[in-house]
Amino acid sequence: MADTRQLPVPDGLDGMRVDAGLSRLLGLSRTTVAALAEDGRVALDGRAAAKSDRLSAGSWLEVELPEPAAPAAILGAEEVVAGLTVLHADDDIVVVDKPVGVAAHPSPGWTGPTVVGGLAALGYRVSTSGAAERQGIVHRLDVGTTGVMVVAASEHAYTVLKRAFKERTVDKRYHAVCQGHPDPSSGTVDAPIDRHPRHDYKFAVVAGGKPAVTHYDTVEAFRAASLLDIRLETGRTHQIRVHLAALRHPCAGDLTYGADPVLAKRLGLTRQWLHARRLGFEHPADGRWVEFTSPYPADLDHALQLLRD
Repeated sequence: MADTRQLPVPDGLDGMRVDAGLSRLLGLSRTTVAALAEDGRVALDGRAAAKSDRLSAGSWLEVELPEPAAPAAILGAEEVVAGLTVLHADDDIVVVDKPVGVAAHPSPGWTGPTVVGGLAALGYRVSTSGAAERQGIVHRLDVGTTGVMVVAASEHAYTVLKRAFKERTVDKRYHAVCQGHPDPSSGTVDAPIDRHPRHDYKFAVVAGGKPAVTHYDTVEAFRAASLLDIRLETGRTHQIRVHLAALRHPCAGDLTYGADPVLAKRLGLTRQWLHARRLGFEHPADGRWVEFTSPYPADLDHALQLLRD
């Protein structure tokens, strides 16, 4: 069943275009609102409204919101994903603990399991916003990185969460085991990132790249490595891996970015020791602060115990 909303036009929106005003009232993108108007799903004082019509304070808007996509409508649906755990779900968000070897969404060249497909197989509905293959996805983790991810279940949540990530109001905390001991033990890496100039599958610190800021604190020091607590201001692809490599302290097991294969073998690592430990944000429904955490998966915990022994 479609969700129909009836909304009075407040004084602050007097004279504003329908698409701009509804965007503010509902937290939807103007593109989404424009599409609803073109489909005849927006009315102003009982008459069909065009996206460019002007609002008047005291008038009434009525908008019919589309029902969230059913699982079968999502590209990559019906994939049973082993190890994908739902930490929390409500009408607006689904928070998952992503296992290793799983991508956030389908993409060219990737034929493995995805979070999008896994949620569909479990019967969860997600937002229809975003590209067809990325519906509901507001941020991503690398295939080889485990931990907490939030997926938008409603259109409103998608818009609010995308804005929160863009405005850097989301608290993203990672734990990483890096080789050696960073000096200083706590610090910030502020270095732009872009595609590697010679290897397309890698990223690198590149002058003129996209701004990237990583804060780190040493939590525990071992003989050959350190456990770091990392907070991201930005969310560039491979950001933590690239920045730690730039410090000459790559993630243990991250052979792509220069990690020692001997140490990786000793620790039993077949991927980088990197885990999205905690995610905090304002809930899109009511603005309350929520946080979700993920325990270390078995392979990372085993490597950590070996370092402590």
